[in-house]
Amino acid sequence: MNCLIVAATAQEIAPFLEYYRNAKKTEHIDMHLDVLISGIGMTATTYHLVKQFSIRKPDMVVQAGVAGCFDTSLPLGTVVAIKQDTIADESVVELKNLKTLFDLKLVPQNQPPYKNGWLINPANETLKRTKLKAVKGISVNQITTSKQMIRFYKEQFNPVTESMEGAALHYVCLSENVPFLQIRSISNYIGERNKKKWNMADSIAGLNKELIRLLESL
Repeated sequence: MNCLIVAATAQEIAPFLEYYRNAKKTEHIDMHLDVLISGIGMTATTYHLVKQFSIRKPDMVVQAGVAGCFDTSLPLGTVVAIKQDTIADESVVELKNLKTLFDLKLVPQNQPPYKNGWLINPANETLKRTKLKAVKGISVNQITTSKQMIRFYKEQFNPVTESMEGAALHYVCLSENVPFLQIRSISNYIGERNKKKWNMADSIAGLNKELIRLLESL
């Protein structure tokens, strides 16, 4: 099996890369691994995924990264699997309400690869095998900081995580019929701009521990 590991930045999967470079540690993993550092954001991720698919189409894609979290009951460093994602800021605030492209009837909400406005991972059994909590995520081009947008996103999508790349992974893989997983480690709570309260070190450590465990179980 050919498995493609995708991350926005090398920093997010640095421990995995160190593990991967040690051939003795990975020789028992019965698959070919490619690694793609896609860059930050949905545009870069989409472009580099499609380009990589043209070179070698994978049997499985695993995207790993950190994320912000709307649910303050989840401890920082928690690793989750994203069962569905969407582009939250393809929208407009109209009459004090957030309206998506689907609400505005600009795009049919079931136009492939969307289902009811969501990019849903159909691999339920694979999601279960991760043994991670499966949650909703949203993707944005601008990191959410305002209380108004936090409220809008909660009301419209009821998400747990926010990233800048997840929806791109779901869109490309669903369109190309390639199985995929998106795993995220919670580094901060949405709206918290004080970086001293973020927990990048533990989040990255936990993310990579789960990434290695996941690859050994596939």
